[in-house]
Amino acid sequence: METAVPVVEARDLKKYFGARPAVAGISFDVHPGECFGILGPNGAGKTSTIRMIYGLSPIGGGSLKIFGRHIGMDYRRIKARIGICPQDNNLDPDLTVLQNLEVYARYFFIPPARARRRALDLLCFMSLESRQKSKVTELSGGMMRRLIIARALLNEPALLILDEPTSGLDPQSRHQVWERLNELRSRGMTMLLTTHYMDEASRLCDRLMIMDRGRILVEGTPAGLIRDYVGEHVIEVGEPTDELRKHVRVSGLVHEDLEHLLIIYGNRHDRIYHEIAARYCPEGCLMRTATLEDVFLKLTGRGLRE
Repeated sequence: METAVPVVEARDLKKYFGARPAVAGISFDVHPGECFGILGPNGAGKTSTIRMIYGLSPIGGGSLKIFGRHIGMDYRRIKARIGICPQDNNLDPDLTVLQNLEVYARYFFIPPARARRRALDLLCFMSLESRQKSKVTELSGGMMRRLIIARALLNEPALLILDEPTSGLDPQSRHQVWERLNELRSRGMTMLLTTHYMDEASRLCDRLMIMDRGRILVEGTPAGLIRDYVGEHVIEVGEPTDELRKHVRVSGLVHEDLEHLLIIYGNRHDRIYHEIAARYCPEGCLMRTATLEDVFLKLTGRGLRE
């Protein structure tokens, strides 16, 4: 059986700013019909990678193919098949909601009648049909993000790039966006997602990679990365005693000691939890299900990145 050509194929991809490598030779594929996530702290190289993929920034080395075509040779044809939801709000405040879509359609030479039908369909899909005559400045933050996604879908893209699509939104607005993206995913839309929300990545991504300092640290499914790097459960102990620290070291438990917080990773922790709670935590401790955020923090560290 013939294997489908990757939608995105990066090999030893590099990007430099002066002598500093922002992307230091990474290789990955995005397969048709999947949602692939790129995670990492500030300065990890996520944005530089995304900008090379949609042609905003030239590659600094290596090879990058989109739809099987080299990005530097077939840029116009490639861009016509990509939808982009940027991190920043770049809607036109002087136009109505519907006009923002109709004007954008001209960049893809979509005939006016078809552009209006397509725009109205997308406004219905994003639950914005009642606001088509509103100015963009009258919309909430969640409505603006949904409108930007609608705009990204106007040209019926084969690849939808989502750069932090729910940044700054309240929980209700985030969930509305997630519902629409999950519906697109169920229809077979190929999506490339960057996000700082680990729950968003876990919910939407079929596979993802975590980057740091321009390199890929790990790649896999959200569930697989959690299983392989932190296990099923996490025990958290605030203000741990020296006796508990010694017990954890002697027992060979995988852990992080953050001075005022001890984090213990692993599987089937019920017995260990009850032992620690009874012997070392008279005021109690916490056992919870491990998450992708645990993986992210364990691999990239907990220090602030500016």
